[in-house]
Amino acid sequence: MHSVTLLLVLAFPIAILGFAARDAARARRPPPNRRRAPTSSSTEPAENVKRKRAPHQFDHTKEEARPFLDNRAAVKEQTPNDENSALYIFEDDDGDKHASIIPEGKHITYVSLDQLFPNLDFSHKFCTDGKFRDDLRNSMREDIFDSTPAYESMPEKARKILLMPDSSLQGSWSCNETALRMNKLTLVLRQYLGEESPTGDEFMETIGALCGSEPSYHWIDIVGVMNRKIPHSWHQDSGRSRGGDTKTVLLGFPKEDNYTGVGVFSHAVKLKYERVSSEEHALNDPVVYPGLKVDEEYIVRPQFTKGKEIVMFRDIDVIHSSPDVAYRASVMRFM
Repeated sequence: MHSVTLLLVLAFPIAILGFAARDAARARRPPPNRRRAPTSSSTEPAENVKRKRAPHQFDHTKEEARPFLDNRAAVKEQTPNDENSALYIFEDDDGDKHASIIPEGKHITYVSLDQLFPNLDFSHKFCTDGKFRDDLRNSMREDIFDSTPAYESMPEKARKILLMPDSSLQGSWSCNETALRMNKLTLVLRQYLGEESPTGDEFMETIGALCGSEPSYHWIDIVGVMNRKIPHSWHQDSGRSRGGDTKTVLLGFPKEDNYTGVGVFSHAVKLKYERVSSEEHALNDPVVYPGLKVDEEYIVRPQFTKGKEIVMFRDIDVIHSSPDVAYRASVMRFM
């Protein structure tokens, strides 16, 4: 496994366990005394003293609190905007004689599972059978967890936490080993698609091959924020396309069968010019644009539907963000 992937894998479970320990400690604390005692200098009875509230105690507006949302209804009000989106231009790119214009139609590409694995009716099965999607996703997560050295010494309790379906998990998609790595995934594919189905290793390697030359081999299953609307956080994963054809690949897992709509994949903004990070920028550090506000006319919300289960793009052709409204089981990112 590449060193950067190993570092990411090590950091992620430690952070999760730290949060879990912190929350457990909080749960043991006694409830606070909610009635303030009057001070010696107070001239008012205790019951008339205005009680201060913590930030989570409803002293903020609903907008600040990001109230719960019916995400299923909210995504129906959003449009993909893929065909009609304007091309975004950063001020420092406009007028740059060395800036490369991105060819029209090359920003975002859709791929179907049927294209990758023909004659199996894969797309139909994937889009119409929630049990198949759940088994596929869970087996991939278990196989990657069980074959990742960084997870080997973790106790069973930690394993259960990291493999919960609402928890993100990361590792490597590379399966270039002599022995079969993705055993559980292989069994699931055989069960649902028959003996002609690919092995789990072939499934991972085929999707990973879409990343092009010089991939990082990093894989992550992202759940994200559900039942809330969040602001976009525009960024690039690295601001590089190392081989010129190196892409980020997303496999979407919708929340329901026969789903056609947005909220599964990351949102993106198509750029007019390639945006490459500087040589000084660390290769695998994200390029973030804090506070960047982008008008709706530029925002693409890629639509999941049968035949478009996979989205891919070069990291220098777009900036992207988690959906402001997510409606999905998860999205798997191959890099």
